[in-house]
Amino acid sequence: MSTDNLSLTLSALAHPARRSILARLTGGELTVSELTEPFDMTGPAITKHLNVLERAGLIERLRDAQRRGPAG
Repeated sequence: MSTDNLSLTLSALAHPARRSILARLTGGELTVSELTEPFDMTGPAITKHLNVLERAGLIERLRDAQRRGPAG
C-alpha cells in the first residue's frame, strides 16, 4: 500500500463506516464510546477505523486520549 498523503486519505475514506465516523465528528469531539453507539461493531473494530483515520490525518486524538475530533 502506498503511503503518500493522497493515497492514505482516499484509502481511509473508502470504507463507509469511516466516512460516517468522520461525518459524526464534524459536529465536535466525541468519545470512542459515543462513536461506537450507532454502529453494530465492537469497540476494537471502531478503534481500528479510528487509527486509519488518524494515520491519514483526518482526525486527531485529544489530550485525554479517549476523545477524538476533526483534525486541524
